[in-house]
Amino acid sequence: MCSSYLQGWVFFLTWIAYASTYLLRKPLGVVKADLAASMHLTRTELGWLDTALLLPYATLQMIAGSSSDRFGSRKTLGICLLISSLSMVKFGSQQSVYMMAMMLFINGAAQSQAWPSCVKAIGKWFSQAERTSIFGIWGTCTFGGGVMGTMLAVHLQAQYGWQSAFLYPSMIVGFVGCLVLSSLPSPPTNHQILPHNKDEDKQDKEAVQSDSLTWKQLWAIPMLKEVCMSTFCVKIVRYCMYMWLPMYLYQQLHYDKQKAGMLSTSFEIGGVLGSATLGIAINRYFHGRQVLGTAMVILLSAFAFLFFHLTSSWGDYINVTWMLLAGVFNCGVDPILSGSLAAELGERNGYNAQGSVSGIINGFGSLGTVLQGPIVGAIAENYGWPGMLYTMIALSVAGSAAALKGSYARTVTVWEMHPT
Repeated sequence: MCSSYLQGWVFFLTWIAYASTYLLRKPLGVVKADLAASMHLTRTELGWLDTALLLPYATLQMIAGSSSDRFGSRKTLGICLLISSLSMVKFGSQQSVYMMAMMLFINGAAQSQAWPSCVKAIGKWFSQAERTSIFGIWGTCTFGGGVMGTMLAVHLQAQYGWQSAFLYPSMIVGFVGCLVLSSLPSPPTNHQILPHNKDEDKQDKEAVQSDSLTWKQLWAIPMLKEVCMSTFCVKIVRYCMYMWLPMYLYQQLHYDKQKAGMLSTSFEIGGVLGSATLGIAINRYFHGRQVLGTAMVILLSAFAFLFFHLTSSWGDYINVTWMLLAGVFNCGVDPILSGSLAAELGERNGYNAQGSVSGIINGFGSLGTVLQGPIVGAIAENYGWPGMLYTMIALSVAGSAAALKGSYARTVTVWEMHPT
């Protein structure tokens, strides 16, 4: 079978697979106001439901991120999507908040292996020279899935009540899981499929399997700590917007529920645009200095959030513009940090640990998503919604600083290896 066809099918299927996971993440943010009213929950308690979903998602990526390295992307990804689907079928019919938390926990645990599995699959089918651009375009699945998940949840909530926002998406995710199990190709095993250079050939022959590496060995990979910290800051901001933006627009800016849900998708639409273009732009204007380019883009996101807050009373179009730009700059760097950079770091020193390193980076970043629930809920409860936005600005600046430190460390490492 033609290698370009197989590459295209792997790209498409993994895009659909990861996008589908958001069909079971986004409804929780959309239905928060109705859920709070029907279950009599405070904002802090709603934040703990976020934690029930995101805590296993974060921790299991770091602990079990090597699953795709050991068992292959097809089995790991397909089975995880099926478990995620089954866990949420009955979520909306539960009367106990504790049962809801349990189902969210299982869903998060299952979805924890989706990103490392997809990164492993994409990384094996494309060469190093292609990955920054490919991962940038492929990474639109994260934000495209978010837009689809939000719009579907808004529609189901308006037509059938908030409880239905989980049933139909569960069926879709289950179907995608079956499709992955039946048709995701195995990675290429010979050099006639992908163009390799001599260095890559040597790495293949000397590759060290990730299941023989300890977590400490992986953590010692140069620049990994800085990339993890930057991802942590970026993702806590991103998930704050995912989980709280519809409620902010409804309560603070006084949009009706349906309009608030729909307008909140402008952040994710910005993510689609940023993911599709920033990888190419950073390659072109920063000449391979991915981490430095990423630092500059994250800093721009801080300014976008600041102007969104300062102009929040100026009306729909201004709100949407700044939410869109915030999404471009915040979300667009995610595929670079936890995608192409993760694949590159996972191949250093002859390692074959793309899935493991991606799991560590994305898992460490997802610890931020765990913390955002109770922290943002408590901040909004005690300091109002402006306190939440100033927190997002501060975290964006911190993420930019971490990436700058990583860029400096990388420059020093390269100079030591190749002094002039």
